[in-house]
Amino acid sequence: MNHPDFRHLLACMDDVTSAAMDENTGPADPAEYHSLYGRLQDAADTLPPLYRVHVYEPFMLAVDKLSEAGFNSMLNRDPRKEREAGLFFDIAHAILQNSEAYEREATDAFQEVVSDLYDGFLSEEDRKGIKPPDESLIAPLVKWGRPQFGPYTWTAEAAAHFDIKTGIVNLPPANARHGLLAWSALGHETAGHDILHADKGLLAELQHHVYDALADELSHSTLANYWALRIDETASDVLGILNTGPAAGIGLIGYFRGLNKAYTGVPTLRNTGPQNDPHPADILRGYLAAETVRLLQFDNAAEWAEALQEETDKDHSGILLGRTSLDVETAKKSAAIVARTITNARLNSLEGHALGQIQNWQNHDEKIVRDIRTHLSESQAVHDCVVSGMYAAHVVAAAVTASIAGEVPISDAFSRMTALLKTMHDANPSWGPLYVRHRGDLSPHRAYSRTAS
Repeated sequence: MNHPDFRHLLACMDDVTSAAMDENTGPADPAEYHSLYGRLQDAADTLPPLYRVHVYEPFMLAVDKLSEAGFNSMLNRDPRKEREAGLFFDIAHAILQNSEAYEREATDAFQEVVSDLYDGFLSEEDRKGIKPPDESLIAPLVKWGRPQFGPYTWTAEAAAHFDIKTGIVNLPPANARHGLLAWSALGHETAGHDILHADKGLLAELQHHVYDALADELSHSTLANYWALRIDETASDVLGILNTGPAAGIGLIGYFRGLNKAYTGVPTLRNTGPQNDPHPADILRGYLAAETVRLLQFDNAAEWAEALQEETDKDHSGILLGRTSLDVETAKKSAAIVARTITNARLNSLEGHALGQIQNWQNHDEKIVRDIRTHLSESQAVHDCVVSGMYAAHVVAAAVTASIAGEVPISDAFSRMTALLKTMHDANPSWGPLYVRHRGDLSPHRAYSRTAS
């Protein structure tokens, strides 16, 4: 199994810092309606059938309906492009960047990771006995841009304002070339936010469960309220780890430290949690990552959990949530309760199933990651890195953990990761000529298995 080895975490953090300070903003937002319309028309045949039906065609109808006057009015209402104009341009960029081959290899690699993470929770193979999701039919589209906002997602709920049937996931353009640990955050965005908003009532139900569990077990209503009000970000962290394994946990710690160094000069997890911040304090997210990993179903989950907790402890300097001070032991206990509740609570919105039943990280996942790590460190040939049963999440986990352990230089891990993901994307049936929503839907139901489970 893969034992935690963080010897080169500092180098990976510096890679994050370098990417965060990169001035590349990506393709400019189209400033003129008719020029944009023409470019979108040229993109008509570049998306696969599934995305033409559910994204391109409804968006073009919305663009038609908007008109030049409406386009200009939208920009006047939202000049900073943080609301409807931001969503509009992000949908347009997702279509155009695919059509115009912007960062082709990295874009296809990015799309493959997002498709895989989404498939991991919503395909028929993984949701046996659970109704299909309410809101989203297909995996989100990806794009590069708006580095000041970092990784983010527009959920299918938001994108429905332009009648499209999926979300949009963004990474800063620099992360097409470096900043490897940012890729470990994709589980948070896709297996997190996009999943939580795909089933009606899921987020609210989790919020109630988390509040009740903390109030009952800790008798601390302030802390219960703090976590519950941040359920979207909190549950997204948990879901990212359920789908990507412990790499998402150490990736989160290293990523936040690298960003904090870029923006504040201090490469540590923040111990403060302002009341108006929808995210839990960094230090709590480190402890949450450790406790979520502890719940994973692979043999050395406890070893990884302890290593993540020790790594988080290094940055503890006194936790302040709003105006409330919190001792570290209570913080750790609360993180354990939150992780357990989100992972194991039986949810009516999932027909009595728990999120941890739909997706978890097991011994066979660790074996696949170990095998990919070996190939990444020994070979530059993409075809030599192919491992039976691997998915995109395994490839990202392998690149992240191999780099943090110092088994392969970060730049080599990054380039080999994207090259391998690109080949996987080229073989993804959802991006072929058929109307396949999730690769996991193409799973036979066998009458007999040659191997006992």
